[in-house]
Amino acid sequence: MAATGKDTLFARMALIGAGLIGSSLARVARRQGLAGHIAVSARTQGTLDKALELGFADSVSLDAAEAAEDADLVVLCTPLGAYGSIAETLAPALKSGAIVSDVGSCKKIMFTDVAPHLGEGVHMVPGHPVTGTEHSGPEAGFAELFENRWCILTPGVDTDAAAVERVSELWRRAGMTVETMDVAHHDQVLALTSHLPHLIAYTIVGTATDLGDELKKEVFKFSAGGFRDFTRIAASDPVMWRDIFLNNKDALLDVLGRFTEDLTALQRAISRGEEKALEDHFTRTRDIRRGIIDAKQD
Repeated sequence: MAATGKDTLFARMALIGAGLIGSSLARVARRQGLAGHIAVSARTQGTLDKALELGFADSVSLDAAEAAEDADLVVLCTPLGAYGSIAETLAPALKSGAIVSDVGSCKKIMFTDVAPHLGEGVHMVPGHPVTGTEHSGPEAGFAELFENRWCILTPGVDTDAAAVERVSELWRRAGMTVETMDVAHHDQVLALTSHLPHLIAYTIVGTATDLGDELKKEVFKFSAGGFRDFTRIAASDPVMWRDIFLNNKDALLDVLGRFTEDLTALQRAISRGEEKALEDHFTRTRDIRRGIIDAKQD
């Protein structure tokens, strides 16, 4: 058990889910002494056994309510589709003053599926650490995952300021820069920066899977950096991304419509041999890459 000291933010932290993000948060909390006790709940006993074996959990339970009992902070680290049922299960076990947060890539769902189950005196601070890899499961986590990345919080207008600050400090000590924004704005921004790129990657790699066997072998053999990068993105957890697309469909469909228009314009420029239009477009997109490098997010 982590020793309780001046760096401890939460006497008991409960993580519901122990995949890449959940297990990474547990590891950094253990390393930094951010929680006196780390309780983990997951769907399968195998995952719980692995959490104990890897040493990032002090106690484990298949029952989310049992893990959440007496917790100062409960963090949902599951696919979005499970949020509502989990919130209904653990809500009766939450003590007054407890904070409920999450790590999901869509934030509206916290207000629609989680908030209605939370009793008076429980604070909800939705969170999104903007980081990750294509790997999943408790073995995939590592404490350095959050370093020099952004974490976005989307609390409601009436959320307790002290609760927001405690969650902010958790992520700051994990190495992240924290920003607060409106929930709808978050979902719109992430639809463009994360959800649409994943949808495109799944589509491109899916096209390759429909090729004939011989041509598919050549695609694999001669994969250049572009296709190889798409396959890395498309290797992400399918359940997680299914839920993201369905739960942020309005914002995603909006940016997908814009993308389709831009793709049609490029198709027309190629067909007509419009050299300047193509060069101008590629110059603008190169500037975006430079901006990302300047922001140290490459």
